[in-house]
Amino acid sequence: MSGLVALALSIGGLGGVATWLSFGPLAGMVTIWAIFIAWGSYFHNGADTAALKNNITCGIFGSVMAGIAFILMGAVPLGDVLTAPVWVGVTVFVLVYGSKVSCFAVIPTAVYGFAATAAYAIHVGGSTSAMDLSNPVAVISLSIIVGTLFGLASAKLSAMLSSD
Repeated sequence: MSGLVALALSIGGLGGVATWLSFGPLAGMVTIWAIFIAWGSYFHNGADTAALKNNITCGIFGSVMAGIAFILMGAVPLGDVLTAPVWVGVTVFVLVYGSKVSCFAVIPTAVYGFAATAAYAIHVGGSTSAMDLSNPVAVISLSIIVGTLFGLASAKLSAMLSSD
């Protein structure tokens, strides 16, 4: 079968499995939307061994930086108008400057992790300093790992199905 059909089948089928897992056995541990963000990022980063490493390390780095921003917002309030902008600005500066370290070099993937964690913290809640699955950093980091592994699996399955 063509490469595109093989890819569509592998992502569609595994997408169904990932959705079932996120609403079933892994409910509360991962989010399907963050899984798909990481999955897409894996393909965007090249769908190879380097993408696997970069997706996980940079995505989690971004998630941790968002968690730090939320901790700082609570610990060092600067007033209603300044608290969030200042601490987001500081932590995003660190996120981008941190790309000097090779394992954190893929800035867009780190931004995806930051954004997914911020979205989870704002819309679902939880504490970014908690040491359990109420922590948005933990949930999004697990989702990034799961999504990246599903990206890897879908790429391998697609290659097996393809006649191209």
